[in-house]
Amino acid sequence: MDSDAGIICVDHCGPRVFCFQLPEHCPACRTRLDHSQAALLPFRVPYPFVRASQHPCAVAIKPTNGDFLNDYKVSMDLHIGVTNSKGHVVEFDKGGLHRDRTALWNQCLIVSQMTAEPWIEHWDATLETLSKEDCWTPQRYHEETFNCYTFVLSFLRCLRDGSLSEAAVSRVKFCEAFVSPRATVACKYIALYRRLKDSGYYVCRNSKSNKSLPTV
Repeated sequence: MDSDAGIICVDHCGPRVFCFQLPEHCPACRTRLDHSQAALLPFRVPYPFVRASQHPCAVAIKPTNGDFLNDYKVSMDLHIGVTNSKGHVVEFDKGGLHRDRTALWNQCLIVSQMTAEPWIEHWDATLETLSKEDCWTPQRYHEETFNCYTFVLSFLRCLRDGSLSEAAVSRVKFCEAFVSPRATVACKYIALYRRLKDSGYYVCRNSKSNKSLPTV
């Protein structure tokens, strides 16, 4: 099961050092880390991915194939689904509508979540009503014009929830407002994770900017 990759960061001699385990010597200045005063105590880099089942009434995304950490590239398609109040994912793809694949959403990004108690019942009712429509069939599925985004954006428009529903008028507008910001953060983490898998550590000499971080 997917879990936090465990990336840590320490600011020792100016540059920030990222690693899975604190090395004996600083990779930047070669000083023994246990014999010096760190400018910043090691901290865990926030892990952006979650289990959809732990985020009820939410919109989630994941790679169509594979997972984020090991397989995702920026050119790949993202699959989108909706969780109900019990954390079960409802999704639409070439096989039709699915309600029984929540276990496949253990490494996903939450792009929006409803937390206001009065709206939870409305969320479930709207999702149930839309799911019962007879258009969500394998025969109607089309990779470009009638896909997972069609289902989710239709749901969000029916929800009538201010800015969220307004952004759902088009896939482009919704992605710009909700998907892209989360995906950008995730891509930085993915690039860092892969760099550490290859070399064991990464020295960021411009700690005030993300420009020197590797890219996916």
